[in-house]
Amino acid sequence: MSDTLRSGYTTGACAAAGVKAALLYEQGNEWDMIELRALDGTELIIPVKNITKENDALTAEVVKFSGDDPDITNGVSVFTTIRHLPAEKKEIIFKAGKGIGTVTKPGLSVPVGEPSINPGPRQLIRNAVADVLGTDKIPLEVTISIPAGVELAKQTLNPILGVEGGISVIGTTGVLRPMSEEGFKNSLVPQIDVAKAAGYEDLIFVPGKIGERLAKEWQLPEAAMVQTSNFIGFMLEAAQKREIKRVLLFGHIGKLIKVAAGCFYTHNRIADGRLETMAAYAAAAGLDTAGVQQILSANTTEDALTVLAKAGLQAKVCQTLAQRASLRAQRYLFQKMQVGTVMVTLTGELLGMDDMAREICQNLGGF
Repeated sequence: MSDTLRSGYTTGACAAAGVKAALLYEQGNEWDMIELRALDGTELIIPVKNITKENDALTAEVVKFSGDDPDITNGVSVFTTIRHLPAEKKEIIFKAGKGIGTVTKPGLSVPVGEPSINPGPRQLIRNAVADVLGTDKIPLEVTISIPAGVELAKQTLNPILGVEGGISVIGTTGVLRPMSEEGFKNSLVPQIDVAKAAGYEDLIFVPGKIGERLAKEWQLPEAAMVQTSNFIGFMLEAAQKREIKRVLLFGHIGKLIKVAAGCFYTHNRIADGRLETMAAYAAAAGLDTAGVQQILSANTTEDALTVLAKAGLQAKVCQTLAQRASLRAQRYLFQKMQVGTVMVTLTGELLGMDDMAREICQNLGGF
């Protein structure tokens, strides 16, 4: 058995293949297996399941194939409907059908009000039209529908990014290669662009759902929140490159204590010195050897907090950890951006909050 992972094709490539198939069908040519050149030059062969005609419109159905990428749209049907427009239009018009979202916030790669069909897929479709008709300067309406997209959108960042009504038709080239860590990291960055376009100079970085939920309880604006997953360092750099003024790290102590230790990729299999970090700062604050041993033997960070609480050191240690997380983050960015930190428990109890965090929270109208 080969260890090579199979590539697939994007929803944009499916739509482009559907457009080409419909135009070939219209001309009486074979349409069931479409040759498509991806934007990176890769040659794709995409099967077309069906074509139907209704009045003046033709609709092609292509089943998405994601290869070995864990893509949520794998196996769904992508329907592309073409309809010729009056000659004076002289261009391809893109429309969102069922399951395709519409952009409602600035900062994305297409303007507000447009269907969330990214520039790459749009170019693929223009190229497909030119392959058949010799030019893409024709009056044609292209409507893309992915009925399953209505539900699938709930598993994406679209609701946060301001894409409403469904998923986005994405893809840079048309080729879908197995998802890399780099690809996932880059998929998080548009959140920064959307928040910046909404007018926020201060952003709230939440590593996960716990931080997001608690930040909302603090009345901090959801539109300024950015999910970082485990890639806190990468996202801090992305914010700094976009000239964001300040970032508030807001989350559970179990995640942000790693930042205090200088770990900016916080996956537990890569960086898990939570208890060791807490033990070190507790010892520096005066905790005795027996207490340090208890922290190192604890099952979770929250268990370890009970040791600090009994010793009367919880507030002091956690405050230091919050300050240290901000210090290490700013050092990571070579002092090019200000960072504040809020550390909380699972129930939302405030553990540590530095002065910069307090200032950012007040500026954003929370706390």
